[in-house]
Amino acid sequence: MKLTTCQKAILFIIIILAADQVLKIWVKTHMTIGQEIPVFGKYGMLHFIENNGMAFGMEIGGKGGKILLSIFRIFAIAGTSWYLSTLIRKNAYWGLIMAVSAIVAGATGNFIDSAFYGIIFSESSYDKVAVLFPPEGGYSSFLLGKVVDMFYFPVINTTWPEWSPIKPGQQLIFFRPVFNISDAAITCGVFSIIIFQKKMFKNLH
Repeated sequence: MKLTTCQKAILFIIIILAADQVLKIWVKTHMTIGQEIPVFGKYGMLHFIENNGMAFGMEIGGKGGKILLSIFRIFAIAGTSWYLSTLIRKNAYWGLIMAVSAIVAGATGNFIDSAFYGIIFSESSYDKVAVLFPPEGGYSSFLLGKVVDMFYFPVINTTWPEWSPIKPGQQLIFFRPVFNISDAAITCGVFSIIIFQKKMFKNLH
């Protein structure tokens, strides 16, 4: 049976969301905060951290800021989903539909963390892994959960030369941010649209 464009987009979103949530749940229930598991030696690893804010560990201030961010995510998911449905109805270029689908999936994945993880998990710490559905209840409430990040690729880990005008003698790490599958989906979706915009929007009216 041949899938329609809409079905392909939905399936793509489900695959990204499933992979994202399965990995996050595994990390939460098997790793302590700060724990590292080498995957590509010292150049790529699982490194468990949690953050209260946006993609790649960026923060936004306080409880009120977190609630505002969660509300923004709801509107962003709704708006992007509406745009995706419009693209499908207009029979837009499949690459554009897949890119927007990836953005929808990524935004939804991180929203799930912030909306529900505080309710369904106990607190992760530096010496104890979290418990899923703990009898005493979760570590927080609706919209106040933390986003789980785990991918860390410090492909360059050295020091700035002493003669450098920027941080002489201090540590230089690239790529420093820790991220998750949702972050990667959003980033890949946005950059693919930027890079291939002429092709993607060529016949879109």
